[in-house]
Amino acid sequence: MNNQTLADTLRSRGISPTQQRLAVYQYLLDHRTHPTADTVYQALVAEYPTISRTTVYNTMRALFGAGLLRIVTIDAEEQHFDADTADHGHFRCTKCGSLFDFTLPANASQRLAPNGYHTEIFDVYATGVCPHCQSN
Repeated sequence: MNNQTLADTLRSRGISPTQQRLAVYQYLLDHRTHPTADTVYQALVAEYPTISRTTVYNTMRALFGAGLLRIVTIDAEEQHFDADTADHGHFRCTKCGSLFDFTLPANASQRLAPNGYHTEIFDVYATGVCPHCQSN
């Protein structure tokens, strides 16, 4: 996305589009690796020397609150962030620690929720060994 489109997206969700917020959101859109706040900070600090870890973390919280990203809590040690807000699952490899997306069946959240309940956030996590680590 170009900066104007990003800025418009943030404004439409009630977030002031500062240069640092735009950089954080663009990074998350470009890097679908489920980064941590520290990963994003380390990636951006050279280009934005005035950015702080607190700014990155607060921006991610604001993006989450605005429905523009998901917080992935598959790892008990750290929160990861995902700009893909569509329902999908996350798989964490216990050998290499990588996180991978996987597709869920259509309407999985509604089919698996108890009768009469409406699902707002649906998180599916799995752990095991990824194909790459299995072959090593």
